[in-house]
Amino acid sequence: MLLRLFKGTGPGVIFLIIITLMAVWVSAFLNTPLDNVFYYDTDPMPLYSLLKLVIGNNHFWGVFFSFSMVSLMAFLLVNFNTNVFFINERTFLPALIYILFGGLFPQYQVLNPVLPASLFLILAIIRIIDGYRKPGTAYNFFDAGILISTGSLFYANLIWFGLLVIIGIAMLRTGSLIEIAISILGLLAPYLLAFGLYYVIGKDMAALLSLVENNLFGRSAGYLFPRLTIVALIFAGILILVSITYLVMLMNTKKIKSRKAFSLLIWVFLISMGVYFAVPSASVEIVWLTSIPVSYFLAHYFVFVKKKLVPEIFFSVLFVLILLIQIWYLK
Repeated sequence: MLLRLFKGTGPGVIFLIIITLMAVWVSAFLNTPLDNVFYYDTDPMPLYSLLKLVIGNNHFWGVFFSFSMVSLMAFLLVNFNTNVFFINERTFLPALIYILFGGLFPQYQVLNPVLPASLFLILAIIRIIDGYRKPGTAYNFFDAGILISTGSLFYANLIWFGLLVIIGIAMLRTGSLIEIAISILGLLAPYLLAFGLYYVIGKDMAALLSLVENNLFGRSAGYLFPRLTIVALIFAGILILVSITYLVMLMNTKKIKSRKAFSLLIWVFLISMGVYFAVPSASVEIVWLTSIPVSYFLAHYFVFVKKKLVPEIFFSVLFVLILLIQIWYLK
């Protein structure tokens, strides 16, 4: 019943998603901020440092900024599918699922660099897919490189997703050396500009290099998983594996561009998992990046699976678990 309500495309569904968004974020607005020390707050990347300077130590405005980022991401996720139509059905489920997965870790529903970085990542993915069958040299990959690199000036670990640009060229193009070269130039450009700016204004470029190194290879404080969150993560992990398996089984029935889009999203998921497990500075904040492809995998599963009862149970349990996490955190 719950899934059936959200699978529609009318104004009522949009209203329900807005209500869900507010329910997931109410604890972030009402709770007194804890004294959590995140490495990206003690040694912020340049653009995140600027954002912190603008917002200051105001908890409300920090949460409001992150809330606004999630709202914008929800819109872009739906708009991406509407334009490329790789799910092959108009649906608002990607927005809803992204909102729900963001509620898994309430402690990170504050001002953080990953949300603005996730905005740059989805825009980069859109630019990469737009390069499909584009005649001549596709400068989309240069744009995607700039977007990912700029996003990494908020959250350094986004730079690992620069692999997507090369993967995108291999998947969508003939592997032109010019396109590879300009994509690498796109990845380098924001950092060249940052170091150049530091030099012009007389700031220590070695300090910037050390800052980037600490954000990439320093060790995060880790995250103590509450039992309810562990249960939700195990359930979500099973659901993600089921949805990816279902997608792979149907991949050959889809149009070429849809297959390319889903293949790229699978790479986004794999890179995010690789970064979480292999990079010492990455912690559960990466959920904001992982949730981008996961939103589409689960939306595809919920839209097309023929059995009605099983996906309804899956969706309802996930929905309830995340709301329980939020209620527990609100205490």
